[in-house]
Amino acid sequence: MSLTPEERRKIYEEEKARIEARESLERERKGASFETSTGLMPNVASLLCYVGGWISGIIFFVLEQKNMDVRFHAAQSIIVFGTLTIAGTILGLIPVVGNAFSVIIGIIAVTLWVILMVKAYNGERYRIVGAAGIADNITGIKVHHDKSEPISSSPESEVQAVVQEEIKTTSQIPPAPVINLDREIGRKIEEYFTKKRGGRIAASAFTIAFSIVILIFFNYFSDYVAYYSSDRVDGVVTWTRAPFFTDDISLWLPILTTALVVSIIGHTVMIIFDRYVLREVIQVIIDAFSLVSAITLVTVFPFDFYVIPSTSVGESVEIGVTVVLICVCVGIGIGILVRCIKFLVNLGKGMTNYEQGV
Repeated sequence: MSLTPEERRKIYEEEKARIEARESLERERKGASFETSTGLMPNVASLLCYVGGWISGIIFFVLEQKNMDVRFHAAQSIIVFGTLTIAGTILGLIPVVGNAFSVIIGIIAVTLWVILMVKAYNGERYRIVGAAGIADNITGIKVHHDKSEPISSSPESEVQAVVQEEIKTTSQIPPAPVINLDREIGRKIEEYFTKKRGGRIAASAFTIAFSIVILIFFNYFSDYVAYYSSDRVDGVVTWTRAPFFTDDISLWLPILTTALVVSIIGHTVMIIFDRYVLREVIQVIIDAFSLVSAITLVTVFPFDFYVIPSTSVGESVEIGVTVVLICVCVGIGIGILVRCIKFLVNLGKGMTNYEQGV
């Protein structure tokens, strides 16, 4: 089966119109990249995102709605300097070595501050590992490289290739089955969100069960977190338990209990009312209580690892536990910051439920 000259011309005109429209949109997109909501040049606005650290980052992230480069720099500034601020504050609380940690983080912050400002002013989207990926997500930037797409020398040559391919394959393509596209799309969407809801409910149920276990254990069985030693007397083995927790645990337990109760109640509400806005608000509240509990644990530090006979081992365990707890605090703090930013961005886009792609 061959195409008539009229059919070939129609295909050619349709493809040419499509290519011209695509090129027009590309030109508009490139032109829009020089526009900013603040009226500043993009490189100047990008520079200012870093001048005040995470504070100026938040300001420009809220003000700038047109230029994606500026929004990226604003988001990256929030993530990088927000993380360093939280880390510096928490690490500074450590006795003896706290000041040293603060100095190290200060040097890192100043170095990154200078580099990011210079790169931004030169129009370069300098990417900090980890922070850049999060910035891409909260700004909606999709980074991909499609190397399979051929580059044609001109729109006409691309059109000719399409026409020739159409001529070769028209007679070989069997007629497509008739399906109800709207119904099929609706079914796929319903399946997708049903699975997503099931996953959210399962995660909340697991969190509730885990919180109950932790609540009971630390309130009634914390003495079993201990160093165990054995003695043999007349062939009878006697075990001795030296608890790691001191009496200062009473200063931390009420806060831990409150955080766990809030988590249990919050996740129960999320199971009953599966709404995006409600879930995000509750999750931020739960994370905030968790952060307070973790910081209190680091501050009070109700541990005595010197019950271990080896002093060097006890000291190593104490340092290791301190570092882990600090990392937990930093992780929770970053998680709260990222969640709040993403939530505000989605609200700004009008996304208030899961079906809108949140």
